[in-house]
Amino acid sequence: MTINLLSVSYVGECRFAVGFSDGRAGILDMASYLATRSGPLLAALADESYLKRAFVDAGALAWPNGLEISPERLYEVAAFVKDAA
Repeated sequence: MTINLLSVSYVGECRFAVGFSDGRAGILDMASYLATRSGPLLAALADESYLKRAFVDAGALAWPNGLEISPERLYEVAAFVKDAA
């Protein structure tokens, strides 16, 4: 089964509420995610005002600079808070 990101909402402190196509929802901590990664596209996310500009693009988490994080990777790193009923 293919998992897609359906929703993303900034909740503060570098965290996003995320919802997936299988009904699971969770919190994505971008501070933790970025602590172990680097690169020119990721550098822009250090600015919270830019980080907040995230949106869903074809099931992935994306930013205006072209950075995308696959839904599969998000599914691996999100802390789930609920399952589908």
